[in-house]
Amino acid sequence: MAHTTITLHLPFPPTVNMYYRHVGHKVLLSANGRTYRKRIAEDVLVQWPRGVCQPLEGRLRLWVEVFPPDHRSRDLDNLCKSLQDALQHACVFADDNQIDDLRLLRRGSAGKPGSVRVMIAVMGTEAQETKEG
Repeated sequence: MAHTTITLHLPFPPTVNMYYRHVGHKVLLSANGRTYRKRIAEDVLVQWPRGVCQPLEGRLRLWVEVFPPDHRSRDLDNLCKSLQDALQHACVFADDNQIDDLRLLRRGSAGKPGSVRVMIAVMGTEAQETKEG
């Protein structure tokens, strides 16, 4: 893949507490989680360079700017897991264990429904071509 840095503008993720549901001894993806996964997969396909999403290979840098829907207090780390899961499901990367550099930065509220800007780079190749989605 020629582009080694990708920027995606995506919907605000549900917290990990809303993404998964406990049913007995099992942990399942909630209806909210399934809806979010589907939306991310659709958005990635529209924004991905050349419209074909192939999983990035190698060690990755994932930087996320969070634009909350309101000014309520929330833990950023509770948003990260559901976002990573949805990105993996959308074939952005094969496994979230590829991420060596993970940064979350809270920005000002964007108003409802909120959003995130995700910058994904193959480590060591950031100086090459950049794609803004």
